[in-house]
Amino acid sequence: MLSSLKTARPLRPTGVWPALRALASAWLLFCVSMVSSAATIRDLTAIEGVRINQLVGYGLVVGLAGTGDQATQVPFTTQSMLAMFQRLGINLPPGVASNLQPKNVAAVLVTANLPPFARPGQQIDVTVSTVGNASSLAGGSLIMTPLKGADGQTYAVAQGNVVVSGYGAKSGGSSSQTNFLTAGTVANGATVERAVTSGLQPGGAVVLSLGTPSFGTASRISERINETFGPGTALAIDAGTIQVNAPPTPGERTAFLGRLQALEIQPDAPPARVVVDARSGTVVLGQNVTLGTCAVAHGNLSVTIDTEYQASQPNPFGAGQTVVTPKTDVKVQQDKAKLMMFNAGVTLEAVVRALNAVGASPSDLIAILQAMKSAGALQAQIEVI
Repeated sequence: MLSSLKTARPLRPTGVWPALRALASAWLLFCVSMVSSAATIRDLTAIEGVRINQLVGYGLVVGLAGTGDQATQVPFTTQSMLAMFQRLGINLPPGVASNLQPKNVAAVLVTANLPPFARPGQQIDVTVSTVGNASSLAGGSLIMTPLKGADGQTYAVAQGNVVVSGYGAKSGGSSSQTNFLTAGTVANGATVERAVTSGLQPGGAVVLSLGTPSFGTASRISERINETFGPGTALAIDAGTIQVNAPPTPGERTAFLGRLQALEIQPDAPPARVVVDARSGTVVLGQNVTLGTCAVAHGNLSVTIDTEYQASQPNPFGAGQTVVTPKTDVKVQQDKAKLMMFNAGVTLEAVVRALNAVGASPSDLIAILQAMKSAGALQAQIEVI
């Protein structure tokens, strides 16, 4: 009897544990999906007054292998070279200066973005683009170029070797080119010379601006900040603005904003939107785009006109003249329209798959979507860019 008690095992329902494991796995997947869809406040907002500033300058790129500007067609390149020579103490005779043909020099515009809180001595990337008829900047070097802001003040100075991502070769009447050769970059090519005063004041409230205004997202951000830092810390002013009471001292203020930007929230789903690029035929579908009940019939009508010129010759001994007469052939072809029925609630993704299956071109798809919107069957905003 004792041996039988030692070997006895408790009974377990065979269907309970698999069900519990499946439930736990589903809950884990749900939690992972919720975490993955969350976003930090840093990704959703920007601090008012903390911004980049655009810089621009005009300069010269030298050292090109005969791919620079043509002086006869781009006279400002020669004028810029003469001005540079004068600053360097080189004075050319008038006859020599007027006959300069600098094929290894190109006039360029230099652009850069000055990041917020940039201090003198820091280096930033610059973009170099031709303004003349230079065919390539490969192998060139940018000469010292001041970069100015909108107020006309110099904030950085750029200089360095230009890196072009493209490649080109030409021989005789044949040529091959990959990407663009008339624009390049200089990594860390500009040195900051002047700091820009930040709009973030040492005291007072901090204003957060939403990248995509939403009343729900603004309210959630305000609630999340108040839960973390205490009631009354944040207030959602409108759909795109949240006012936050930050500490006045610089050190506490910086630490506070660092913690605030790392907070995660669940933003509102973006509005249902269809973006159409009519020039390239690109259609981008947003989420939550649905359709009402509708029927679509779309056909193509093509008209082709061919003109062939024929010569009418007179008899060999006749007094007539040769006359050229056109022969025109007009062809009209209309494809049969295919009627497709879509039920209410079907997603636009399924509609696009169905239209692609019947061979609808991008232009046809754009026309169909616009017609659906006019008929009230497309529950989405159409944005044409």
